Amino acid sequence: SRLDGDQWSEGEKGSACWPGLYSQDKDSVFFRDGVRRIDFVLSYIDDKDDQRKQERRRVYESNLQKVGLELETEDKTESEDGKTYFVKIHAPWEVLATYADVLKIKVPFKVNDIPDNSEIPMNWLSTPFRLPGHIMNPEPDYFTAPFNKSKSDFFLIEDKETFFPPSTRNRIVYYILARCPYFKDECGDRDKKGIKRLLNNGTYTAAFPLHDSRYWTKSKDPNCESERFSLYKYWAKFFCFFKEQPLNLVRKYYGEKIGIYFAWLGFYTEMLFFAAVVGTICFVYGFLTYDDNEWSKEICSEEIGGNIVMCPLCDQKCTYWRLNITCNSSWQSHLFDNVATVFFAIFMGIWVTLFLEFWKRRQARLEYEWDLVDFEEEQQQLQLRPEYETKCTNRKLNRITQVFVCLSFCFHVFSVLKISLIIACIIGVIAYRLAVYASFASIMKNNTATNLDVVAPYVTPQLATSVTASCINFVIIMILNLLYERVAIKITDMEIPKTHVEYENKLTVKMFLFQFVNYYSSCFYVAFFKGKFVGYPGNYTYMFGSSKLRNEECEPGGCLIELTTQLVIVMTGKQVWVQTNTCNRKARSHPESLYSRWEQDYDLQGFGQLGLFYEYLEMVIQFGFITLFVASFPLAPLLALINNIIEVRVDAWKLTTQFRRPVAAKAHSIGAWEEILGGMAVLSVVTNAFIVAFTSDMIPRLVYMYAYRTHDELNMKGYINNSLSVFNISQFSQEERPEEYPSWFNSSITTCRYRDYRYPPDDKKRYEHNMQFWHILAAKLAFIIIMEHVVFMVKFFVAWMIPDVPSDVRARVKRERYLVQEYLHNYEVEKLKIQLSQNSNSDCTCTPMIYPSLSKHEVLSECL
Repeated sequence: SRLDGDQWSEGEKGSACWPGLYSQDKDSVFFRDGVRRIDFVLSYIDDKDDQRKQERRRVYESNLQKVGLELETEDKTESEDGKTYFVKIHAPWEVLATYADVLKIKVPFKVNDIPDNSEIPMNWLSTPFRLPGHIMNPEPDYFTAPFNKSKSDFFLIEDKETFFPPSTRNRIVYYILARCPYFKDECGDRDKKGIKRLLNNGTYTAAFPLHDSRYWTKSKDPNCESERFSLYKYWAKFFCFFKEQPLNLVRKYYGEKIGIYFAWLGFYTEMLFFAAVVGTICFVYGFLTYDDNEWSKEICSEEIGGNIVMCPLCDQKCTYWRLNITCNSSWQSHLFDNVATVFFAIFMGIWVTLFLEFWKRRQARLEYEWDLVDFEEEQQQLQLRPEYETKCTNRKLNRITQVFVCLSFCFHVFSVLKISLIIACIIGVIAYRLAVYASFASIMKNNTATNLDVVAPYVTPQLATSVTASCINFVIIMILNLLYERVAIKITDMEIPKTHVEYENKLTVKMFLFQFVNYYSSCFYVAFFKGKFVGYPGNYTYMFGSSKLRNEECEPGGCLIELTTQLVIVMTGKQVWVQTNTCNRKARSHPESLYSRWEQDYDLQGFGQLGLFYEYLEMVIQFGFITLFVASFPLAPLLALINNIIEVRVDAWKLTTQFRRPVAAKAHSIGAWEEILGGMAVLSVVTNAFIVAFTSDMIPRLVYMYAYRTHDELNMKGYINNSLSVFNISQFSQEERPEEYPSWFNSSITTCRYRDYRYPPDDKKRYEHNMQFWHILAAKLAFIIIMEHVVFMVKFFVAWMIPDVPSDVRARVKRERYLVQEYLHNYEVEKLKIQLSQNSNSDCTCTPMIYPSLSKHEVLSECL
């Protein structure tokens, strides 16, 4: 490729970076002529034996040139490895203008003259958290309108080469690459289309836009942008964790879709601060009231807990045990199972509503500031996926729109099979818990194993079983995740969604449903099923009916501490897994030594179409942990806050230093994730109400204190004895009797105790539920109804009180629309006047031609 001096205007030459006509800077983002900017790069390794790939490349690149793109190839001898070719692509003004018109890209036509009267009180307090103005607002605020090629003089075009920013340019070029065929006209196969297929079949090895500089230093040419360096300096470094994010610069460099993700993640992290503070206060309250825990004192007391003989927790292998061996777990349970738990559950139900409502307002403001108000209607619904255009063969006429739509098959069978696999794994883990509990009990009984003397007082069979089962469950979760991703993507591809938004929404729903069952099923089991269907001594309930696996019981302190253990292991384990995976997926060492800009980026990782999807999924799963089960672990928001502070900077660092520059994409919201978060917010109220009622011991304690205490003082003395029922050990069957007895057991012990509210053996209604059981059940149901109604009423009231769109944003949107119409009208009138005055001097009586003729280049679009 050579420089044609007549081809470029003086303004274009002066505005472009000019590294030198013959000696080009290695870090340049321009063609060899130093004028034409590289908008996209294709790479391939030439295989002399594969004639088909060579022919595909030849035809494809020829078709790209027919569309109007300009290509320049770097020979393999110029590359570092000596075998990779690089095809550099430049989109001239004519192509950019044509496709900007097709895609309805909004561009400036007037500087925004609406005064910004928003002033934040006590603004000086936020000074330490602020970034420089040129970083936060890298470009002025303009009035914008969809680009119209026939009215190009209406827009603020000072320099055609810089009018469209690099992110818009690479988006336009990728739009062309995704639709350009690689077959000859005379033997067309409509399925042979797009760069994605060429990458999949190995014709090209990579396709990517270029970063504008190295991340650790500015570009040597002062006229070239160094936005990547600015992002790394002010955003991607961890020591900037307390600073605000330069969202406008992120949006300008990476596009609105990535910008909206980091805006949401930052806002979510800010709101977590309030939840973390309240959760920590609730935890501190449990710690400060540690000594007021009357029921734990009774459990640990030698006079009470030391004299209560408990029934065996499994058949034959388990033996009788004294209640005071659960002393430590009872104290630990109090840290999370106290009065503050109820308050925190209600608070989180309101917090999640405030989070969603305030995010809607923040999102509406971003829509206005980033020119996304009419984005959905004008652009996204018009852009069909290339795969839809080529693969959709089974069509049906829509009687309403009179448009042919693609018929796709529903793959519910795959979904059922996957969920069945999850349930099978859950049942396997439950069976493991039941099977190994007896083994742990046998090893630890009487603390006789000398090698366990140190930990035996702290590690009960229940705790050992819970921790090991949680770890096994976590490993299963991670393994199944790999399967789900591939299957969900395959199913969505087979459904042939019409638009990119529809594709992402379908995939989002599938992946989330599978991950929801995968991650939360074990927590639901511990919270709502464990210890609820046990039966009683002499009439226990067994898994699979006649098997020897007896259903699990909760400790006398309740199952809440076990749910807490489950949450901690899965939440922390998941974050460790993610961070480890991130470290293992780093790009090549020293990826940006001094060689060409395209080779530097080629050595980085590809971001991928679903790169952002997995980031959202990770955060939404975390959101579920801190909302659905937060009543059992008030410190969950604090752990999430710490993780997210790191996550923002780690994601920024990865995007800036480890990945190739993604193709810019627009998005006016977080998509289907918003509906998912709303659904989880509603479900969290229900789950937390049930956790407080059925998993926590809060309601039984309150019922005892106000209705069943045997003394005048309003306290919990005598609660433990009241909460344990009596069983006559002579009524154990031979299969249920323990094989061995502890050394302290003697013939004077004729009864054992178990956790339930039933009549004693000497009553005529023996072993039936007593009245206290029904009173407690009624209190639990009443609490659930009252809590749900109170929280839902507050939620709906808050949602009604807080409008989704701020009033000033609504006013500015209306004002801008009015001004756009006014300026367009005035422009059309002036244009018409000029043409009428020109026509008055000629004999032509035809209608004035306001619009120029179309481009001579082919236009690859289904929207026209």
